[in-house]
Amino acid sequence: MATRSSPPLPGDRRPLLVVAVALVLVASGFGAYFGARQTGIFALDRIQVTGAPPSTAARIRAALRGYVGKSLVRFDRADAARRLAAVSEIADARFDRDFPHTLRIRVRLERPVAVLRRGSDAWLVSSSARVLEHLDKRPYPRLPRIWLPAGTEISVNSTLAGVGASGVAAVAPLRPLHLVGRVRQVLAGDGQLTLVLASGTELRLGDSGDLRLKLSIAKQILPLAAGASYVDVSVPERPVAGYKSQVGS
Repeated sequence: MATRSSPPLPGDRRPLLVVAVALVLVASGFGAYFGARQTGIFALDRIQVTGAPPSTAARIRAALRGYVGKSLVRFDRADAARRLAAVSEIADARFDRDFPHTLRIRVRLERPVAVLRRGSDAWLVSSSARVLEHLDKRPYPRLPRIWLPAGTEISVNSTLAGVGASGVAAVAPLRPLHLVGRVRQVLAGDGQLTLVLASGTELRLGDSGDLRLKLSIAKQILPLAAGASYVDVSVPERPVAGYKSQVGS
C-alpha cells in the first residue's frame, strides 16, 4: 500500500540558516575582540626583557611603563619601538605578546667600536655611529680613539655625521678581522682615513671606499712590514710600505 509523503516546504531554508549562524559567530567574535580591547581580561602586568643587562632592561621597562594595565590586544608595536628609541643601547627590538598578561621583548644591543674624544670629554660610540653614553670615569675602554674638533656638538643617542661618521666607518670592520687591539687612534680629514696602530705605524686607507678589502689586505701585509712608519692600502691593488730613513755613521 503506497504511503502519502508530506508536501515539500516552499523553498529550501537551510542555506539561510547557515548564513545566519555564520553571522552570529562573526558578530560574537568581533564582540569578544572589542571586549578584550576595552576590558582588563588581557591587561598587561609583566614585561620580560632578554638580550640586555639588568640596567638596560630596567630602562626598557620604564620606557614601556605606559602600557602596563592596558590590554595586550591593543599593544602597538610601532609606538613601542618609538618609545624604545630613547634607550641608546638598543639597536633592535622584537615584541611577543604572551597572553594573557605578559609582554616579552628580545633586544639586540648596539656594539661599541670606539671612544669619541672632544677635548677632555669622551663618549662611547657604536658601529652605527650612534653615541651611546658619556664617559665620565677613567680608564676609558680599550677601543680606538676618534678625535673631533673642539666646536663639534655631541649628544647621547645622536648619530654622528661628517668626520665622526667617517672614523666609525673605518673602525667598524676591525673586530671581525681581530685588529681592534692594534688600533690606537683614527685620523679623519679631507676625505682621507688613517689608523694609527699601537706600534706607531700609520695605516693609510685613503677614502672610505672598499674599507673591508683594504683592511683585509693590511692584515696580511702588516706582519711583513715590521718597523714601517706607514702602510698605504689606499689603492688595494698596489699596497705600499714606507720606512723612516736611517742615518748611520
